[in-house]
Amino acid sequence: MQNQRSLGLATTTSIVLGNMVGSGVFLLPASLAIYGTYSLGGWGFSTCGALLLAWVFSSLSRRLSRAGGPYAYPREAFGDFPGFLIAWIYWLSILGTNAAIAVAFASYLADFFPALASTPLFGALAALAAVWLLTAVNIRGVRAAGNVQLITVILKLSPLLALAAFGIFHFDPKIFHSAHPTLSPFSAINKTTALTMWAFLGLECATIPAAHVKNPEKTIPRATMLGTLIAAFFYIVCTTVVMGIIPSTALAHSNAPFADAAKMLWGSWAGYLIAAAALISCFGALNGWILMQGQFPQAVANDGLFPKLFARESRRHTPTHGLLLSSVLASLLILTNYSHGLVAMFTTLILITTFFVLVPYMFCSMAEIVLSRTRNRARALGIRVRGTVLACLAFVFALWAAAGTGRDSLYWGTLLMLVGVPIYVWQKRQKAAG
Repeated sequence: MQNQRSLGLATTTSIVLGNMVGSGVFLLPASLAIYGTYSLGGWGFSTCGALLLAWVFSSLSRRLSRAGGPYAYPREAFGDFPGFLIAWIYWLSILGTNAAIAVAFASYLADFFPALASTPLFGALAALAAVWLLTAVNIRGVRAAGNVQLITVILKLSPLLALAAFGIFHFDPKIFHSAHPTLSPFSAINKTTALTMWAFLGLECATIPAAHVKNPEKTIPRATMLGTLIAAFFYIVCTTVVMGIIPSTALAHSNAPFADAAKMLWGSWAGYLIAAAALISCFGALNGWILMQGQFPQAVANDGLFPKLFARESRRHTPTHGLLLSSVLASLLILTNYSHGLVAMFTTLILITTFFVLVPYMFCSMAEIVLSRTRNRARALGIRVRGTVLACLAFVFALWAAAGTGRDSLYWGTLLMLVGVPIYVWQKRQKAAG
Protein backbone atom coordinates (compact mmCIF):
# COMPACT_ATOMS: atom_id res chain seq x y z
CA MET A 1 0.00 0.00 0.00
CA GLN A 2 1.37 3.41 -0.93
CA ASN A 3 1.40 5.93 1.92
CA GLN A 4 1.19 9.57 0.91
CA ARG A 5 1.84 11.90 3.86
CA SER A 6 -0.12 14.92 2.66
CA LEU A 7 -1.54 16.33 5.95
CA GLY A 8 0.45 19.12 7.65
CA LEU A 9 -0.21 20.94 10.94
CA ALA A 10 -2.83 23.34 9.54
CA THR A 11 -4.80 20.61 7.80
CA THR A 12 -4.49 18.18 10.72
CA THR A 13 -5.63 20.85 13.19
CA SER A 14 -8.53 21.66 10.88
CA ILE A 15 -9.55 17.97 10.97
CA VAL A 16 -9.60 18.06 14.79
CA LEU A 17 -11.29 21.46 14.98
CA GLY A 18 -13.64 20.80 12.09
CA ASN A 19 -14.78 17.46 13.51
CA MET A 20 -15.49 19.06 16.91
CA VAL A 21 -16.93 22.41 15.82
CA GLY A 22 -19.65 20.97 13.69
CA SER A 23 -23.25 20.37 14.53
CA GLY A 24 -22.70 20.34 18.30
CA VAL A 25 -22.37 24.04 18.87
CA PHE A 26 -25.23 24.89 16.52
CA LEU A 27 -28.00 22.83 18.09
CA LEU A 28 -26.68 22.53 21.64
CA PRO A 29 -28.21 25.84 22.79
CA ALA A 30 -31.61 24.23 22.14
CA SER A 31 -30.66 21.05 24.04
CA LEU A 32 -29.22 23.09 26.95
CA ALA A 33 -31.99 25.70 27.12
CA ILE A 34 -33.88 24.09 30.01
CA TYR A 35 -30.76 24.02 32.20
CA GLY A 36 -29.93 27.75 32.14
CA THR A 37 -26.88 28.69 34.22
CA TYR A 38 -26.21 25.06 35.06
CA SER A 39 -24.99 24.71 31.48
CA LEU A 40 -21.92 26.76 32.40
CA GLY A 41 -21.04 24.13 34.99
CA GLY A 42 -21.43 21.47 32.31
CA TRP A 43 -19.19 23.40 29.92
CA GLY A 44 -16.59 23.87 32.65
CA PHE A 45 -16.40 20.18 33.51
CA SER A 46 -16.48 19.01 29.89
CA THR A 47 -13.73 21.49 28.92
CA CYS A 48 -11.45 20.31 31.73
CA GLY A 49 -12.19 16.70 30.85
CA ALA A 50 -11.59 17.31 27.13
CA LEU A 51 -8.20 18.90 27.86
CA LEU A 52 -7.23 15.93 30.04
CA LEU A 53 -8.24 13.53 27.28
CA ALA A 54 -6.42 15.65 24.69
CA TRP A 55 -3.29 15.33 26.82
CA VAL A 56 -3.77 11.54 26.95
CA PHE A 57 -3.99 11.28 23.16
CA SER A 58 -1.08 13.69 22.66
CA SER A 59 1.08 11.61 24.98
CA LEU A 60 0.04 8.33 23.36
CA SER A 61 0.66 9.65 19.84
CA ARG A 62 4.24 10.59 20.77
CA ARG A 63 4.78 7.13 22.19
CA LEU A 64 3.07 5.12 19.44
CA SER A 65 2.64 6.70 16.01
CA ARG A 66 0.20 4.26 14.45
CA ALA A 67 -2.99 4.67 12.43
CA GLY A 68 -6.20 3.90 14.29
CA GLY A 69 -5.71 6.10 17.37
CA PRO A 70 -8.44 5.26 19.91
CA TYR A 71 -8.23 1.58 19.00
CA ALA A 72 -4.48 1.21 18.37
CA TYR A 73 -3.40 2.27 21.87
CA PRO A 74 -5.65 -0.09 23.91
CA ARG A 75 -4.74 -2.94 21.56
CA GLU A 76 -1.05 -2.30 22.12
CA ALA A 77 -1.57 -2.18 25.89
CA PHE A 78 -4.16 -4.92 26.45
CA GLY A 79 -4.22 -7.21 23.42
CA ASP A 80 -6.48 -8.12 20.50
CA PHE A 81 -9.82 -8.77 22.19
CA PRO A 82 -10.06 -5.49 24.18
CA GLY A 83 -8.68 -3.76 21.09
CA PHE A 84 -11.43 -5.23 18.93
CA LEU A 85 -14.21 -4.22 21.35
CA ILE A 86 -12.89 -0.65 21.40
CA ALA A 87 -12.65 -0.62 17.61
CA TRP A 88 -16.18 -1.98 17.31
CA ILE A 89 -17.81 0.53 19.63
CA TYR A 90 -15.77 3.45 18.25
CA TRP A 91 -16.82 2.57 14.72
CA LEU A 92 -20.44 2.56 15.91
CA SER A 93 -19.83 5.99 17.44
CA ILE A 94 -18.64 7.31 14.08
CA LEU A 95 -21.84 6.06 12.43
CA GLY A 96 -23.94 7.74 15.15
CA THR A 97 -21.94 10.95 14.86
CA ASN A 98 -22.43 11.10 11.11
CA ALA A 99 -26.15 10.51 11.48
CA ALA A 100 -26.42 13.28 14.13
CA ILE A 101 -24.40 15.79 12.10
CA ALA A 102 -26.43 15.07 8.99
CA VAL A 103 -29.61 15.70 11.00
CA ALA A 104 -28.18 19.01 12.23
CA PHE A 105 -27.36 19.93 8.63
CA ALA A 106 -30.97 19.28 7.64
CA SER A 107 -32.16 21.28 10.66
CA TYR A 108 -30.34 24.41 9.50
CA LEU A 109 -31.30 23.81 5.90
CA ALA A 110 -34.91 24.03 7.15
CA ASP A 111 -34.29 27.75 7.68
CA PHE A 112 -34.29 28.05 3.88
CA PHE A 113 -36.78 25.25 3.22
CA PRO A 114 -39.32 25.09 6.12
CA ALA A 115 -40.87 21.87 4.80
CA LEU A 116 -37.78 20.01 6.04
CA ALA A 117 -38.79 20.79 9.64
CA SER A 118 -42.55 20.38 9.24
CA THR A 119 -42.28 17.09 7.34
CA PRO A 120 -39.81 14.71 9.07
CA LEU A 121 -39.35 12.54 5.98
CA PHE A 122 -38.12 15.52 3.95
CA GLY A 123 -35.64 16.38 6.69
CA ALA A 124 -34.37 12.81 6.68
CA LEU A 125 -33.92 12.86 2.90
CA ALA A 126 -31.89 16.08 3.13
CA ALA A 127 -29.66 14.48 5.76
CA LEU A 128 -29.16 11.43 3.54
CA ALA A 129 -28.21 13.64 0.57
CA ALA A 130 -25.46 15.29 2.64
CA VAL A 131 -24.07 11.92 3.75
CA TRP A 132 -23.83 10.55 0.23
CA LEU A 133 -22.47 13.70 -1.39
CA LEU A 134 -19.57 13.79 1.07
CA THR A 135 -19.04 10.06 0.76
CA ALA A 136 -18.37 10.72 -2.91
CA VAL A 137 -15.89 13.51 -2.01
CA ASN A 138 -13.98 11.18 0.33
CA ILE A 139 -13.85 8.43 -2.28
CA ARG A 140 -11.84 10.88 -4.42
CA GLY A 141 -9.00 10.83 -1.85
CA VAL A 142 -7.63 11.97 1.54
CA ARG A 143 -6.11 15.16 0.10
CA ALA A 144 -9.46 16.25 -1.36
CA ALA A 145 -11.20 15.60 1.97
CA GLY A 146 -8.48 17.52 3.85
CA ASN A 147 -8.80 20.53 1.58
CA VAL A 148 -12.58 20.61 2.04
CA GLN A 149 -12.04 20.47 5.80
CA LEU A 150 -9.60 23.40 5.91
CA ILE A 151 -11.82 25.63 3.77
CA THR A 152 -15.00 24.91 5.71
CA VAL A 153 -13.32 25.55 9.10
CA ILE A 154 -12.34 29.06 7.97
CA LEU A 155 -15.75 29.80 6.46
CA LYS A 156 -17.80 28.61 9.41
CA LEU A 157 -15.94 30.26 12.29
CA SER A 158 -15.89 33.84 11.00
CA PRO A 159 -19.62 34.77 11.02
CA LEU A 160 -20.30 32.92 14.27
CA LEU A 161 -17.49 34.70 16.08
CA ALA A 162 -18.91 37.96 14.71
CA LEU A 163 -22.32 37.04 16.16
CA ALA A 164 -20.73 36.32 19.54
CA ALA A 165 -18.74 39.60 19.48
CA PHE A 166 -21.78 41.77 18.70
CA GLY A 167 -24.27 39.65 20.60
CA ILE A 168 -22.43 40.08 23.90
CA PHE A 169 -23.71 43.67 23.98
CA HIS A 170 -27.29 42.35 23.84
CA PHE A 171 -26.71 39.60 26.40
CA ASP A 172 -29.43 39.68 29.07
CA PRO A 173 -28.57 37.87 32.34
CA LYS A 174 -32.29 37.63 33.17
CA ILE A 175 -32.91 35.63 30.01
CA PHE A 176 -29.90 33.43 30.72
CA HIS A 177 -31.19 32.76 34.25
CA SER A 178 -34.80 32.25 33.12
CA ALA A 179 -34.62 28.44 32.90
CA HIS A 180 -35.73 26.48 35.96
CA PRO A 181 -34.76 22.82 35.52
CA THR A 182 -36.64 20.27 37.58
CA LEU A 183 -33.42 18.34 38.28
CA SER A 184 -31.16 18.92 41.27
CA PRO A 185 -28.05 21.08 40.62
CA PHE A 186 -25.81 17.99 40.62
CA SER A 187 -28.05 16.10 38.20
CA ALA A 188 -28.41 19.15 35.94
CA ILE A 189 -24.65 19.66 35.74
CA ASN A 190 -24.12 15.94 35.19
CA LYS A 191 -26.60 15.97 32.31
CA THR A 192 -25.18 19.13 30.73
CA THR A 193 -21.66 17.72 30.99
CA ALA A 194 -22.77 14.68 28.97
CA LEU A 195 -24.50 16.89 26.41
CA THR A 196 -21.61 19.34 26.05
CA MET A 197 -19.03 16.56 25.96
CA TRP A 198 -20.54 15.45 22.67
CA ALA A 199 -19.31 18.73 21.20
CA PHE A 200 -15.72 17.74 22.06
CA LEU A 201 -15.91 14.32 20.46
CA GLY A 202 -13.34 14.29 17.70
CA LEU A 203 -10.41 15.58 19.75
CA GLU A 204 -8.69 12.27 18.97
CA CYS A 205 -9.20 12.50 15.20
CA ALA A 206 -5.64 13.57 14.37
CA THR A 207 -4.43 10.16 15.59
CA ILE A 208 -6.59 8.14 13.19
CA PRO A 209 -5.07 9.03 9.77
CA ALA A 210 -1.51 8.94 11.23
CA ALA A 211 -0.18 7.23 8.12
CA HIS A 212 -1.08 10.33 6.09
CA VAL A 213 0.30 12.97 8.53
CA LYS A 214 3.64 14.67 7.98
CA ASN A 215 6.03 14.28 10.95
CA PRO A 216 3.28 12.61 13.05
CA GLU A 217 5.26 12.51 16.32
CA LYS A 218 5.16 16.31 16.51
CA THR A 219 2.21 17.26 14.31
CA ILE A 220 -0.45 15.04 15.95
CA PRO A 221 0.11 16.17 19.58
CA ARG A 222 0.22 19.83 18.56
CA ALA A 223 -2.92 19.54 16.42
CA THR A 224 -4.78 17.70 19.18
CA MET A 225 -4.11 20.25 21.93
CA LEU A 226 -4.47 23.30 19.68
CA GLY A 227 -7.76 22.12 18.18
CA THR A 228 -9.23 21.34 21.62
CA LEU A 229 -8.28 24.74 23.08
CA ILE A 230 -9.71 26.70 20.13
CA ALA A 231 -12.93 24.65 20.20
CA ALA A 232 -13.40 25.14 23.97
CA PHE A 233 -13.15 28.93 23.69
CA PHE A 234 -15.47 29.00 20.71
CA TYR A 235 -18.12 26.79 22.31
CA ILE A 236 -18.41 28.54 25.64
CA VAL A 237 -18.54 32.08 24.26
CA CYS A 238 -20.92 31.40 21.39
CA THR A 239 -23.47 29.20 23.16
CA THR A 240 -23.61 31.44 26.24
CA VAL A 241 -24.32 34.52 24.11
CA VAL A 242 -27.17 32.77 22.29
CA MET A 243 -28.68 31.55 25.58
CA GLY A 244 -28.62 35.11 26.86
CA ILE A 245 -30.51 36.49 23.86
CA ILE A 246 -33.34 33.98 23.27
CA PRO A 247 -35.68 33.05 26.18
CA SER A 248 -35.31 29.42 27.24
CA THR A 249 -38.93 28.53 26.39
CA ALA A 250 -38.42 29.60 22.77
CA LEU A 251 -34.85 28.34 22.55
CA ALA A 252 -35.78 24.80 23.57
CA HIS A 253 -37.96 24.46 20.45
CA SER A 254 -35.62 26.21 18.00
CA ASN A 255 -34.35 24.24 15.02
CA ALA A 256 -31.67 26.90 14.35
CA PRO A 257 -30.69 28.75 17.58
CA PHE A 258 -27.83 30.80 16.12
CA ALA A 259 -29.89 31.88 13.13
CA ASP A 260 -32.78 32.88 15.41
CA ALA A 261 -30.41 34.95 17.57
CA ALA A 262 -29.04 36.72 14.50
CA LYS A 263 -32.58 37.52 13.32
CA MET A 264 -33.37 39.12 16.68
CA LEU A 265 -30.22 41.27 16.46
CA TRP A 266 -30.14 42.35 12.83
CA GLY A 267 -33.19 41.06 10.98
CA SER A 268 -34.03 38.17 8.67
CA TRP A 269 -31.03 38.63 6.36
CA ALA A 270 -28.62 37.97 9.23
CA GLY A 271 -30.51 34.84 10.19
CA TYR A 272 -29.99 33.47 6.71
CA LEU A 273 -26.28 34.36 6.86
CA ILE A 274 -25.80 32.48 10.14
CA ALA A 275 -27.87 29.56 8.89
CA ALA A 276 -25.58 29.40 5.85
CA ALA A 277 -22.53 29.40 8.15
CA ALA A 278 -24.08 26.62 10.20
CA LEU A 279 -24.71 24.62 7.05
CA ILE A 280 -21.07 25.02 6.05
CA SER A 281 -19.98 23.99 9.53
CA CYS A 282 -22.12 20.87 9.61
CA PHE A 283 -21.03 20.07 6.07
CA GLY A 284 -17.35 20.37 7.06
CA ALA A 285 -17.77 18.29 10.21
CA LEU A 286 -19.65 15.61 8.31
CA ASN A 287 -16.85 15.58 5.74
CA GLY A 288 -14.24 15.06 8.46
CA TRP A 289 -16.16 12.27 10.15
CA ILE A 290 -16.83 10.49 6.86
CA LEU A 291 -13.06 10.62 6.34
CA MET A 292 -12.78 8.89 9.74
CA GLN A 293 -15.38 6.26 8.86
CA GLY A 294 -13.11 5.11 6.06
CA GLN A 295 -9.70 5.52 7.69
CA PHE A 296 -10.56 4.00 11.07
CA PRO A 297 -11.97 0.58 10.05
CA GLN A 298 -9.23 0.37 7.42
CA ALA A 299 -6.57 0.62 10.16
CA VAL A 300 -8.34 -2.09 12.19
CA ALA A 301 -8.71 -4.34 9.12
CA ASN A 302 -5.01 -3.93 8.32
CA ASP A 303 -4.33 -5.38 11.79
CA GLY A 304 -6.55 -8.37 11.00
CA LEU A 305 -9.37 -7.60 13.45
CA PHE A 306 -11.98 -6.28 10.99
CA PRO A 307 -12.97 -8.00 7.73
CA LYS A 308 -10.55 -7.50 4.83
CA LEU A 309 -13.30 -5.66 2.97
CA PHE A 310 -12.51 -2.52 5.00
CA ALA A 311 -8.83 -2.60 4.03
CA ARG A 312 -9.35 -2.66 0.27
CA GLU A 313 -8.31 0.53 -1.51
CA SER A 314 -9.27 2.10 -4.79
CA ARG A 315 -6.80 3.47 -7.32
CA ARG A 316 -6.94 6.76 -5.40
CA HIS A 317 -5.75 4.98 -2.24
CA THR A 318 -9.11 5.39 -0.47
CA PRO A 319 -10.99 2.62 1.42
CA THR A 320 -14.01 2.79 -0.86
CA HIS A 321 -15.79 -0.33 0.43
CA GLY A 322 -15.53 0.81 4.06
CA LEU A 323 -16.82 4.26 3.17
CA LEU A 324 -19.82 2.87 1.31
CA LEU A 325 -20.79 0.32 3.97
CA SER A 326 -20.46 2.86 6.78
CA SER A 327 -22.60 5.39 4.92
CA VAL A 328 -25.29 2.76 4.34
CA LEU A 329 -25.44 2.05 8.09
CA ALA A 330 -25.46 5.76 9.00
CA SER A 331 -28.32 6.21 6.56
CA LEU A 332 -30.28 3.44 8.28
CA LEU A 333 -29.79 5.23 11.63
CA ILE A 334 -31.28 8.40 10.16
CA LEU A 335 -34.24 6.57 8.65
CA THR A 336 -35.07 4.68 11.85
CA ASN A 337 -35.19 7.89 13.90
CA TYR A 338 -36.62 10.48 11.49
CA SER A 339 -40.18 10.34 12.87
CA HIS A 340 -39.03 11.94 16.17
CA GLY A 341 -38.41 15.35 14.58
CA LEU A 342 -35.05 17.04 14.06
CA VAL A 343 -34.16 18.34 17.55
CA ALA A 344 -35.41 15.21 19.38
CA MET A 345 -33.60 12.96 16.89
CA PHE A 346 -30.39 14.99 17.35
CA THR A 347 -30.53 14.79 21.16
CA THR A 348 -31.15 11.02 21.17
CA LEU A 349 -28.30 10.35 18.76
CA ILE A 350 -25.73 12.48 20.60
CA LEU A 351 -26.34 10.83 23.98
CA ILE A 352 -25.85 7.30 22.64
CA THR A 353 -22.88 8.39 20.52
CA THR A 354 -21.27 10.11 23.51
CA PHE A 355 -21.40 6.86 25.48
CA PHE A 356 -19.90 4.98 22.53
CA VAL A 357 -16.89 7.33 22.43
CA LEU A 358 -16.35 7.67 26.18
CA VAL A 359 -15.68 3.93 26.52
CA PRO A 360 -12.63 4.10 24.18
CA TYR A 361 -11.54 7.27 26.00
CA MET A 362 -11.51 5.33 29.29
CA PHE A 363 -9.47 2.51 27.80
CA CYS A 364 -7.02 4.96 26.22
CA SER A 365 -6.52 6.64 29.61
CA MET A 366 -5.59 3.30 31.14
CA ALA A 367 -3.44 2.43 28.11
CA GLU A 368 -1.43 5.59 28.78
CA ILE A 369 -0.54 4.26 32.25
CA VAL A 370 0.46 0.82 30.93
CA LEU A 371 2.49 2.08 27.96
CA SER A 372 4.21 4.82 29.95
CA ARG A 373 5.53 2.20 32.39
CA THR A 374 6.67 -0.23 29.71
CA ARG A 375 8.23 2.31 27.34
CA ASN A 376 9.56 5.08 29.60
CA ARG A 377 11.21 3.37 32.55
CA ALA A 378 14.20 5.73 32.29
CA ARG A 379 12.10 8.85 32.84
CA ALA A 380 12.09 10.60 36.22
CA LEU A 381 9.70 9.17 38.82
CA GLY A 382 7.95 12.53 39.24
CA ILE A 383 7.14 12.72 35.54
CA ARG A 384 5.73 9.16 35.54
CA VAL A 385 3.62 9.87 38.64
CA ARG A 386 2.24 13.08 37.13
CA GLY A 387 1.32 11.23 33.95
CA THR A 388 -0.42 8.50 35.94
CA VAL A 389 -2.44 11.05 37.93
CA LEU A 390 -3.54 12.91 34.77
CA ALA A 391 -4.52 9.65 33.07
CA CYS A 392 -6.54 8.57 36.13
CA LEU A 393 -8.33 11.95 36.19
CA ALA A 394 -9.15 11.57 32.50
CA PHE A 395 -10.56 8.08 33.20
CA VAL A 396 -12.71 9.31 36.13
CA PHE A 397 -14.06 12.17 34.04
CA ALA A 398 -14.96 9.89 31.12
CA LEU A 399 -16.67 7.46 33.52
CA TRP A 400 -18.70 10.26 35.12
CA ALA A 401 -19.66 11.73 31.74
CA ALA A 402 -20.75 8.27 30.54
CA ALA A 403 -23.06 7.96 33.57
CA GLY A 404 -24.56 11.32 32.63
CA THR A 405 -25.70 10.06 29.23
CA GLY A 406 -28.62 8.30 30.97
CA ARG A 407 -29.91 4.78 31.49
CA ASP A 408 -31.15 4.30 27.93
CA SER A 409 -27.76 5.19 26.46
CA LEU A 410 -25.95 2.93 28.92
CA TYR A 411 -28.39 0.07 28.25
CA TRP A 412 -28.35 0.21 24.45
CA GLY A 413 -24.68 1.11 24.30
CA THR A 414 -23.68 -1.91 26.41
CA LEU A 415 -25.89 -4.26 24.38
CA LEU A 416 -24.46 -3.02 21.08
CA MET A 417 -20.93 -3.36 22.44
CA LEU A 418 -21.61 -7.00 23.37
CA VAL A 419 -23.00 -7.67 19.87
CA GLY A 420 -19.39 -7.30 18.75
CA VAL A 421 -18.27 -10.41 20.69
CA PRO A 422 -19.59 -13.03 18.20
CA ILE A 423 -18.28 -10.87 15.35
CA TYR A 424 -14.81 -11.05 16.92
CA VAL A 425 -15.09 -14.84 17.26
CA TRP A 426 -16.17 -15.17 13.63
CA GLN A 427 -13.33 -12.95 12.46
CA LYS A 428 -10.75 -14.94 14.47
CA ARG A 429 -12.04 -18.22 12.98
CA GLN A 430 -11.87 -16.75 9.46
CA LYS A 431 -8.32 -15.60 10.11
CA ALA A 432 -7.29 -19.02 11.45
CA ALA A 433 -8.93 -20.82 8.53
CA GLY A 434 -7.23 -18.55 6.01
